[in-house]
Amino acid sequence: MNRNFVLENIKDFHLNQVLECGQCFHFARTDSGINPDEYEYEIVAKDRILHIKEEPSSDGVRLIFFNTEDWEYQTIWKQYFDIERDYAEIKYNIIQADPRLEEIVDQNSGIRILNQDFFETLISFIVSQNKQIPQIKQVVNNLSTELGTKFDVTMIDRLSSEFDSFFPTAEQLHMATEEEVRMSKCGFRAPYIKDAAEKVFSGEITAEKLAKLDDDDARELLMSIHGVGEKVANCVMLFGLGRRSAFPVDVWMKRICEYLYYDEVDTPKSIIEEDAKKRFGKYAGYAQQYLFMYGQKNRIGIK
Repeated sequence: MNRNFVLENIKDFHLNQVLECGQCFHFARTDSGINPDEYEYEIVAKDRILHIKEEPSSDGVRLIFFNTEDWEYQTIWKQYFDIERDYAEIKYNIIQADPRLEEIVDQNSGIRILNQDFFETLISFIVSQNKQIPQIKQVVNNLSTELGTKFDVTMIDRLSSEFDSFFPTAEQLHMATEEEVRMSKCGFRAPYIKDAAEKVFSGEITAEKLAKLDDDDARELLMSIHGVGEKVANCVMLFGLGRRSAFPVDVWMKRICEYLYYDEVDTPKSIIEEDAKKRFGKYAGYAQQYLFMYGQKNRIGIK
């Protein structure tokens, strides 16, 4: 018999804000969109498939984890969604560091940073370079379908999306040819994906090795992968290694920070990153999410 796991009155959490903010890419929204207070998604992560729904509750939101036993929630999804972290404290400290962000924090009060698989995060952000989110999601799904492990037939029966495979392992991408990787429509990123897979599969770069390094050395090791620059390395550190003080700076974040903190004067990315860590401290990675949304809302850098 299928059983659902239900969480009641979860605060500082909105499923669509968590999934749609550009930190993960192997998911699909499956609700009709008719009810603006309810969201339903299918997520492929942690070698599992999750069908999850958010509904309003008296004090926060209600989360329904369909076909999920208690042990699965406790060992996988609780950590994945960062359920037990105090996000009220995080948001308070970000607003204290820059009161101009209060409105955007309030409007996006349900964002959480996921605890994702290191290797999938690495490949996903290599793919992300010069691509929009729908394109990244398509390449991630293509890599999974063509090179990953197929779902068990009982799993497929539960899904309404087109997903049919888990994200490939480092071994599976290592064994694939560059031509096979290119079939995912990843373009010029194929050799970068291959180099990343080979370095992870060989043990040259692993989450365990990175965990023993400080931020600078971990970033340097990640940047030894062809095609991984500072921005991608910082994204991997933030979203795939749990380093919440990492502060990815791309062209948009550079413009937003120059607007807010440098009187629109051209400023090196390294200075922006260093100053953000001083300003926001251990919350810099969370602040980066809100700063990006602040820039979007106020159309900073858009001509």
